[in-house]
Amino acid sequence: MNRTDRLYALVEELRAVSPRPRSASWLARHFEVSTRTIERDLLALQQAGVPIHAVPGRAGGYVLDRRRTLPPLSLSAAEATALAVGLHGLSGSPFASAARSALQKVRAVMPSSEVVAADELAARVVFVASPAVGVPAVVQEALGLRRVLRLSYADRNDVVTDRVVEPLGYLGGAHWYLLAWCRLRSAVRGFRFDRIRDASMLDEAVPARPIDLRDIDALGHELIGVTANTDRTVSPSG
Repeated sequence: MNRTDRLYALVEELRAVSPRPRSASWLARHFEVSTRTIERDLLALQQAGVPIHAVPGRAGGYVLDRRRTLPPLSLSAAEATALAVGLHGLSGSPFASAARSALQKVRAVMPSSEVVAADELAARVVFVASPAVGVPAVVQEALGLRRVLRLSYADRNDVVTDRVVEPLGYLGGAHWYLLAWCRLRSAVRGFRFDRIRDASMLDEAVPARPIDLRDIDALGHELIGVTANTDRTVSPSG
């Protein structure tokens, strides 16, 4: 059995007996490899995000959390490639890291023969690279906690101003933006991530504020390519 097949079989063995543990020595005998090899395999699975944890004690071993894993997936090569293409399309977005992790998890529960077929098909798909975007961790945290942010933000002329904003979400187009209510402009604005010079989260919670969805829709069209008023932060060049 090659290593790829063994990793797949390891996950399925732990899934089958969960929540009971399997010891590294038992797994080594079962797969006819050394205990050290099994421990390296388990560490590789853990580093790939598979929810395996060690249970101490004489009756302990390794346990897989079935609630946080997928059963074996029967995907065609075309379906798997479609997933890969869709997730790869997020490479220049705030979700790039999560997309890579999700793709690894899907591949981990696919039969190895289907993974090979999907890889062969994916090799015939050409991707156009998107510009990378870095999302400050504090921005992600503020969105999750619904906290107000203070930004140091540069406009298209590289003039930096301080903005207190109420984050609403992300908006993607030619560039990725933080969608937020700007207290300086008293309106919804988009802040390009590559123009955020500094960000800090305030203790204040984002207040309930009625937002006209038509404003967000208009903002989205403007960011995608319509020339904007030079006074507006949301301009693709400002």
